[in-house]
Amino acid sequence: MISNQETLTLSPYAALYDLVVPKDHMLRQINDLVDFSFIFDELKAKYCLDFGRHAISPIRMFKYLLLKKIHDLSDVDLIERSKYDLSFKYFLDMAPEDEVIDPSSLTKFRRLRLQDMNLLDLLIGKTVEIALEKGIIKSKTLIVDATHTKARYNQKSPIEFLREKSKNVRKAVYQLDESMKQKFPEKNTSGEVNEELNYCHQLISTLEKEPQIMAIPAVKEKFNVLKESVEDFTEHMSFSMDPDARVGHKTEDSSFFGYKTHLAMSDERIITAAVITTGEKGDGKYLKTLIEKSKKAGMGIDMVIGDTAYSEKDNIAYTKTNKIALVSKLHPVVSEGTRKQAFEFNKDAGLFVCPAGHMAIKKKYQGRNGQERKNPRIRYMFDINKCQVCPMCEGCYQAGAKTKSYYVAIKSTEHKEQKAFQETEPFKSLAKTRYKIEAKNSELKNRHGYDTASSTGLFGMEIQGATTIFVVNLKRILKLLNEKK
Repeated sequence: MISNQETLTLSPYAALYDLVVPKDHMLRQINDLVDFSFIFDELKAKYCLDFGRHAISPIRMFKYLLLKKIHDLSDVDLIERSKYDLSFKYFLDMAPEDEVIDPSSLTKFRRLRLQDMNLLDLLIGKTVEIALEKGIIKSKTLIVDATHTKARYNQKSPIEFLREKSKNVRKAVYQLDESMKQKFPEKNTSGEVNEELNYCHQLISTLEKEPQIMAIPAVKEKFNVLKESVEDFTEHMSFSMDPDARVGHKTEDSSFFGYKTHLAMSDERIITAAVITTGEKGDGKYLKTLIEKSKKAGMGIDMVIGDTAYSEKDNIAYTKTNKIALVSKLHPVVSEGTRKQAFEFNKDAGLFVCPAGHMAIKKKYQGRNGQERKNPRIRYMFDINKCQVCPMCEGCYQAGAKTKSYYVAIKSTEHKEQKAFQETEPFKSLAKTRYKIEAKNSELKNRHGYDTASSTGLFGMEIQGATTIFVVNLKRILKLLNEKK
């Protein structure tokens, strides 16, 4: 059970916090900035309030997740650092001598307490509320884009994945003691995954007998990552079975296996809305959702800036109806309107992707009735070998057909107002500010590990997205507040 009152711990060592956690420390500033009681209010229904063992405060458990994201640590390393890092204990509202949780508690918290909870919208909405209260968000402009996150598994073959993790461990060890080469098991040179798995088990067993080396944080972090990877492999038996991840395409020649996060950001670089989908989804379909979510969070909006993916006819009509200026350059294919089949246009590759995630292999411009340039359309041709065995071929591919094509009419006479707008100097000037969201995507990936999913499944990706964006927004708010001083 949980109590709606935080327990006040009187510690003779509490004064240590004033000595080692300065007022300008980021974790102290976050504690002062955010009233985390909203987490208790949202999660109290997941606990019993009347009987049972006293549960760890959901606020503290949530703060553990934030620390994990701020410092990009594994569960094991997070808890280990929480034992001795007083800034962590201060942030967690613990006394310096308090015991920390077991790492397995974090897994249970994510799976049992955060299920069926719209954590993504809740956390983004909270940061937008704080930014508005502090007078940080003053603009009424949204910048929209999507960024991709590779699935944790299936980026490499299972054997390549395990070899990479074991190599990282060996490299960290050799920097301290090259003589360990004599103690390590002989590396696996076969192509058998089970042999590589056995090698990893032997490597782990060898290092566990070397407490002096394992005491070094650089080694222990790599060791824990390898151990988690081996345990996950043993449980799932494959690194290619993420149930929700899908193939998406960045260009005609490059693809990824994973997820997409569709983002809306204010001109002050505060993320105001997000939608997380599987990797094959197109960007433009989520513009209306991003705008509505941003409005619900408290944003006033009179302008949206995005790339050509957002220039669909429906988006133009929606923004016009809602008196929002759409700074998105027209694309002759994206702008052709609603289509019957769920084919998605990939604006980076300039090709369509079928519902199964396969990209067209080529395209051809052609006219109708033998008259070139009259009512022109584009023919997108797909790999017939993939269509013949595709599990989603019903209603899409006719059995026995020698080709599979998808036609799109080009309606070049439409969108005259939008076309005229994009030729103006204000449009061209505003379009240049789109770089801000590309920089934000880079920050999410390079500083907070958003390049790769930390777990499997869309639910896990949503938790990762929610906590990452929450941390990034808080950092931005603190930076802007400090600049005002």
